[in-house]
Amino acid sequence: MGNVCIRRETLDDYYAVEELTREAFWEFGSVEQTICDEHLLVHKLRDTAAFVPELSLVAELDGRIVGHIIYSKSKVVDDNGDEHELLTFGPLSVSPKYQKQGIGQSLMKYSFDVAKGLGFRAVIIFGHPDYYPRVGFRRAAEFGITTSDGKTFDPFMTFELYQGALDGINGRYFIDEVYEQLTQEEALEFDKRFPAKEAYVPVLIEVLLERLKPEARKEIESLNVGTLKWMKSKSERSVRALPNICDESIRIIKDVMREYGYAWGETNYER
Repeated sequence: MGNVCIRRETLDDYYAVEELTREAFWEFGSVEQTICDEHLLVHKLRDTAAFVPELSLVAELDGRIVGHIIYSKSKVVDDNGDEHELLTFGPLSVSPKYQKQGIGQSLMKYSFDVAKGLGFRAVIIFGHPDYYPRVGFRRAAEFGITTSDGKTFDPFMTFELYQGALDGINGRYFIDEVYEQLTQEEALEFDKRFPAKEAYVPVLIEVLLERLKPEARKEIESLNVGTLKWMKSKSERSVRALPNICDESIRIIKDVMREYGYAWGETNYER
């Protein structure tokens, strides 16, 4: 792979970035989804007040866009009602052809430097719980930060842009409402702007359940994960903590995930 150039997104990049996002997330649907909506999210984010144009960055290789990261402003509201402005990134997209080559990590690290230069404190995301800690993310719970409804879980993570950036900041996290307003109907209509593509059929969690012993199967069923893709939202740490999950169960989970092309747990993972 040649040298990757990271630069700010321009108006002329919009369609290519949305098509790239579509390709990167096409197989991230759930049982309930007919089609991915991440490319629609990118399109709509640019029109929100929360959008940070200086942090909409593309990775370019030989004149072709192979990666993209987009940021929006978010906030943590403490018990006194005081608001603390933070950042959220996503979608972070890398062309399937160029995944596992460090492009996603390069986009993150470059964007962190830009964000720090703009005066932002920290980044909060919902992401792969066994990957993002490798680049410095920590569970938001460690900072006393919860979701807007007071919950916390391993995929909810934060990254301080400088040491002590979150000292004295805790409370409930709020993201721009556009993230919650996407519909499958709108995504299907928006997708007509792009070349026709065969619908993705998710791999159901049953292919894993049938390989596990009954007691372990019940524990995985309790997670309410419908597909192997969404199994990736559960960290190895949290699964190991389930009462009837042993080393053999973890090995089976990793084997099945690997068979279907999904990294999970301590398996090397890069996007």
